[in-house]
Amino acid sequence: MLSLLTDFVEELRTAGVPVSMVETIDATEALAVIDLADRSALKTALGATMVKSARHLEAFDTAFEVFFALDRPPPPQESQSSPVLPSEASSEGGSAGGGASLAEALAAALGSQDWGALSRLVEQAVEELAGMTSGRPVGGAYYLYRTLRRLDLDLMREMLVEMMEMEGSHPGIGEDALAERLRSEQVDDLLERLRRELMAEIRRRLVADRGRQPVAATLRSPPLEEVDLMHASESQLRRIEELIGPLTRKLAARLARRDLHRHRGRLDFRRTVRASLGTGGVPLDLRFRSLRRFRPEIFLLCDVSGSMATFARFTLQFTYAMSARFSGLRAFAFVDGVDEITHLLSPGLRFGDVAQRIFAEAEVVELDGHSDYGNALSRFSDRYAGELTARSTVIIAGDARNNYRDFDAQPLARAADTAEAIYWLNPEPRAYWNTGDSLMARMGAFCAEVYEVRNLSQLEHFVEELADHRRRPPARRIRPSVAPSVR
Repeated sequence: MLSLLTDFVEELRTAGVPVSMVETIDATEALAVIDLADRSALKTALGATMVKSARHLEAFDTAFEVFFALDRPPPPQESQSSPVLPSEASSEGGSAGGGASLAEALAAALGSQDWGALSRLVEQAVEELAGMTSGRPVGGAYYLYRTLRRLDLDLMREMLVEMMEMEGSHPGIGEDALAERLRSEQVDDLLERLRRELMAEIRRRLVADRGRQPVAATLRSPPLEEVDLMHASESQLRRIEELIGPLTRKLAARLARRDLHRHRGRLDFRRTVRASLGTGGVPLDLRFRSLRRFRPEIFLLCDVSGSMATFARFTLQFTYAMSARFSGLRAFAFVDGVDEITHLLSPGLRFGDVAQRIFAEAEVVELDGHSDYGNALSRFSDRYAGELTARSTVIIAGDARNNYRDFDAQPLARAADTAEAIYWLNPEPRAYWNTGDSLMARMGAFCAEVYEVRNLSQLEHFVEELADHRRRPPARRIRPSVAPSVR
């Protein structure tokens, strides 16, 4: 059991769930006071001692179902069975005899909420319909698709609705739109439970065939903060949007707590010497200057062209949510033209609505609708350079790909001379910089720092550092020959 627990902890850490040695010891002690045969109690004990954030629950649940799966016989060897090919499964659909009879039995078990019968029928469905064979490098989602395809969920939905209508599943509610909606939601919940049961059964059989570590590696998904924003699925993007609000509140609270402990500036030598006169010249009481604090003015420029729209979506949302940490935030969008969009941003903004208004109301397209950093930065300099001050911080979010157009560095150089600092956020992997039409080195030469920001975790780190710059650095002139520091 101890070996299994250490492998489980290692998998959690690999999946991005932080589990310390002390928490591992706590989990070990918890196992001594529960019934190990009770999977529910085991899962609760391990979750209570190892999981500290709700966003890690999904990774924990997946790893637990793999490492503490119920024993199942491994799938038969490929030579012992003739699995149904996808084309065959598609043609058979739910009309196959086994699939149709199983669909009726499963619908009856779901409708009567007989979970014991449902468990037995799920085992039978996976055995007969999934077509699992030993050693095949196929993920569980593929077998789940096969099973559901042959069960015909549409037919099961119709059967469940008929059963509920006959039984009157919502007494006291007339046959109106509300009753229909309640029935529909109840059927959706039951079918979702069936999917989970089927996936769990498939996962158990995969573990019996391949072992825990290979299956865990196949099913492992990174935490939402580590998901690449440029390649996230639509469901991941929706969940990341839900995470932005709590994440920015957490970051603001952490910065506020840090400020409480940063009340001292540099050593004040004169006051320290004066205070030491009372102790015979021994400087026992050190005196410090008051720490000069200011909130920088932010000019945020986001590339909203087709390749950068997803990244701009979260950069605008996250930075706007943190605008309370800054004295002023002005947002600008550009493609080959540039325009201010600060008035389009509001609390709880939906970027889909904002994007439509950007292209309908803002002058972000001036030429042919392809990224042109040279023209966009030139227009920004002509219109807004006079509003930059020594307290201004310019943030440019984009991939620095200029579509092989000419690039005039003078507007960026003037902005670097006037503003306190320019920071560049690039969502591409660092290895892709300066390849093809990327001008990251030329543009980054005028920036105080260039950051690789591919996920929310890196974006959070940047905003934390930006909000932490409390003292104005000494005046300096950034020369194009100086390479930027890269993080």
